[in-house]
Amino acid sequence: MSNPPPEPPNPTTVIAIPTPTPTPTHSTSPRRSFTFRNWPGAKPIPLALSISVGVIVCFAIPRPSQVSRKAWQLFSIFLTTIAGLILGPLPVGAWAFVCLTISVVTKTLSFASAFAAFTNEVIWLIVASFFFSRGFVKTGLGDRMAMYFVRWLGKSTLGLAYGLAICEAIISPAMPSTTARAGGIFLPIINSLAIAGESRPKDGSARKLGAYLVQSQLQSSSSSSALFLTAAAQNMLCIKLADSLGVTIKDPWITWFKASCFPALVSLMLTPLIVYKIFPPETKHTPDAPILAKTKLEEMGPVTSNEWIMLGTMLVTVALWISGESLNISSVVAAMLGLSILLILGVLTWDDCLSEKSAWDTLAWFGVLIGMATQLTVLGVVPWISTCVANFLKSLSVGWQLALLLLQAVYFFIHYLFAGQTAHVGALYSAFLSMHLTSKVPGSLSALALAYNTNLFGALTHYSSGQAAVYYGAGYVRLPDVFKLGIVMAIINTTIWGVIGASWWKILGLY
Repeated sequence: MSNPPPEPPNPTTVIAIPTPTPTPTHSTSPRRSFTFRNWPGAKPIPLALSISVGVIVCFAIPRPSQVSRKAWQLFSIFLTTIAGLILGPLPVGAWAFVCLTISVVTKTLSFASAFAAFTNEVIWLIVASFFFSRGFVKTGLGDRMAMYFVRWLGKSTLGLAYGLAICEAIISPAMPSTTARAGGIFLPIINSLAIAGESRPKDGSARKLGAYLVQSQLQSSSSSSALFLTAAAQNMLCIKLADSLGVTIKDPWITWFKASCFPALVSLMLTPLIVYKIFPPETKHTPDAPILAKTKLEEMGPVTSNEWIMLGTMLVTVALWISGESLNISSVVAAMLGLSILLILGVLTWDDCLSEKSAWDTLAWFGVLIGMATQLTVLGVVPWISTCVANFLKSLSVGWQLALLLLQAVYFFIHYLFAGQTAHVGALYSAFLSMHLTSKVPGSLSALALAYNTNLFGALTHYSSGQAAVYYGAGYVRLPDVFKLGIVMAIINTTIWGVIGASWWKILGLY
């Protein structure tokens, strides 16, 4: 069974333009009113609120003596940028460009300083990764792998959830966009399975199967993204920002995986079961799912040459990411090599890359956020904030362990104010890492704990990450349930990582 296709818009729709009528000479003609209903530009209220944040900080709040005027101006523009990312007066990339322009026009930053971050290796690694992900989806290799797991483990609803979660964990190091994995691979599969089980979005049947699979996959994706350095764009951004503050992670791919593997795998193994208990599906057994997967695999036919090329390229790229440090090949060069292979062999075309809007949009607003965050550090704003918080913690006479706990908790739950993980990292990662360092928390422990938390809060709300928005948009889960499950699973996952992770990191010698 399948949902009836939505009715397409009427191609002959005509927009009627009213013709003027003679205006009466007497004064009883109605007054014209102006509304923003069809205004194509920035949303007026979010625009006003976003600008007000920066104006108030710049002109109404006294500038600290330790901060220069230029630094304070940049801080106010940065807060306006973040407010706009949250409130959304314009699309993210457009708003970032507007704020970058303001910083140049006001001579807060020179043109060279404003655009310096666009040569950052991390940004281009993320862009190349989006192209790599497109090839993963285009060839159908992701669908094929997921269907194999459904065929092997999908006889029960719980087994189905485990199959999808394990599949994403395996795919994640070669497809470093959780949003792309959600929208391009797993949501279409979940939707097919749910509809086959007579569970449809936005009606009383959603809780039969679809709602559980959506929430299980969303919550599991947090640990999948935290498992590998290359499993999510924000991971690489965190490592780069940490390096700019003097916290250098040696052999980053290996070190990241060694520190994350134990708590991430424990969380992955427990999450589908916990969600099954607190948000149970009405359908417990899915005997038709393996049949559906088998049928789908038969329709796909044998593995195509493009899929083999994609698989081989993926393995080569991952191998370079793992051993690149010893071979003196950086992560971005490995991704560029993988992308070049796909282009040369025709798996991807340049038109595919040009049409990948998310990649170019990410290039724009990542560059702005990294550039501003870096300049805030250079101009002394981040060190000043860090010193203030550290002095406050020092006045409480707390040890570094309690300081670590307090700072991590604040960093985690302040994400309710952010729409997206990368915006959060760009706004607060450097500041919070500096606070950790000033509070004498070990550098590697601080940097990695903040980075892992960045993945865990991606399932906190329906707007907390790109994948959360994708899964919520499917319509299977009600908004109150999203918030309830978000906070419950956040507490459970942070407890798992805090208890098991802390013990594991001590064994590894991170502190």
